[in-house]
Amino acid sequence: MSKQLVTLHVNGEARTIAADPHHTLLEVLREELGLTGTKHGCELGECGACTVLVDGTPVLACLTLPALVGDAEVTTVEGLATGESLHPLQIAFAEEGAAQCGYCTPGMLMTAKALLDTTARPTRAEIASAISGNLCRCTGYTAIYEAIEKAARA
Repeated sequence: MSKQLVTLHVNGEARTIAADPHHTLLEVLREELGLTGTKHGCELGECGACTVLVDGTPVLACLTLPALVGDAEVTTVEGLATGESLHPLQIAFAEEGAAQCGYCTPGMLMTAKALLDTTARPTRAEIASAISGNLCRCTGYTAIYEAIEKAARA
């Protein structure tokens, strides 16, 4: 197959790349655009490590073809910080010890951002429901819940 030109709007910037039509958004972000914060996990849509936001909605990049994203805005974990200022979620995750091995952290952050963008003060149950598609093998989730709650208060 020949590569196709695809223009993606990633973290506020239009990026045109030549990609194989069967490559996923995950592969394009990491391999073509060098945005390695989005993680390869199960590549089956079951772990949430590859979660990015597409027009503010959490999407599994391992199951998404770039051509189907169209003109939507894709936000990766690299797009959370503003310049050198970390996003309140990033600060809270660091302060609360919510990132241990860190592999799930980018997907958790993106899912939590989508939640806080729509629900200013989510309950613990709403947080649990929102991140239910993001698996963490290290933390036991309590620190993650507390970090999201802390960011909501910030």
